[in-house]
Amino acid sequence: MTEKQSIINRRDFLRASAAGAGAFYLSGQSSAETVSISREELLPRRVLGKTGRMLSIIGLGGMVVAGLEQAEADAIVARSVEKGVNYFDVSPEYGDAEFKLGPALEPFREDVFLACKTSRRDKEGAEKELHRSLERLRTEHFDLYQLHNLEDIEEDVKRALSKDGAIQTFIKAREQGLVKYLGFSAHSDEAALLAMREFDFDTILYPINFCCHYKGRFSQEVLSEARKRGMGILAIKAMAKQVWQNEEDEEKHPKCWYEPIVDPFLAEDALRWTLSQGVTAAVPPGDENLYKLALQIGPHIRDITEQEEEKLKRIAGGLEPLFRA
Repeated sequence: MTEKQSIINRRDFLRASAAGAGAFYLSGQSSAETVSISREELLPRRVLGKTGRMLSIIGLGGMVVAGLEQAEADAIVARSVEKGVNYFDVSPEYGDAEFKLGPALEPFREDVFLACKTSRRDKEGAEKELHRSLERLRTEHFDLYQLHNLEDIEEDVKRALSKDGAIQTFIKAREQGLVKYLGFSAHSDEAALLAMREFDFDTILYPINFCCHYKGRFSQEVLSEARKRGMGILAIKAMAKQVWQNEEDEEKHPKCWYEPIVDPFLAEDALRWTLSQGVTAAVPPGDENLYKLALQIGPHIRDITEQEEEKLKRIAGGLEPLFRA
């Protein structure tokens, strides 16, 4: 195949992905009723750092099913599993996502990697929220439990990692078999670096985005530290474009607090960049159609080239990043 033919085929694929994303699932359709998936359409899997677990390179974030009818949530989860998704991430803060994801995941629970979070920084509060989430999600354990959204050094990191902090609940829960691995999510380089230095976490869930990286100089030191420690690196905001520039556009994507990438060509390049940074898996935006687009792109992901990186650097120069170092 010539380079020109390869480019044409890629463009045809992305056009089909964009057109088909909205119809990718049939509401209320059960797993048994869906068309079988070919090997070429399955998502690749990668090892999650020192845990040794293999995760699909695209994960389903709980916001995708938040606010949906249960039948629709069931169909999205079933179809995702058929596509090879085995990584699901949720939080009590994602509306009714725990209530919807619990029943939807129940038939597949033994075969998937379920991650949950808590924003509580105190031991008692974290323990209460952990057990509530386990009940809502109809599971006896979480594969990964995370401190959610570490940002402020004193109020988030130091408090959560203190002798009376949430980390004590995490350690106890691991000993009891209620959770297997411990991690955190953050939106601050300073907070993430301190958390990694103060506790031996298994994973980090972090914004790894080409615009933030090149324009905001964000995540570079964090990525280096996480790789050095052998941590599993999970990415959010891979398909974020920039901060909102137009209020009218915000109404089109109510589940996004930022302007997402809707162009399928740029979405592919952005995902490819993120997944070329030592990342195990990326969690797409909570918008159902953008998640479906990521699932269409995922099986065809390859490493990014230097030429494509230069192109993304140029694009980033004209954008306003969500995060800066």
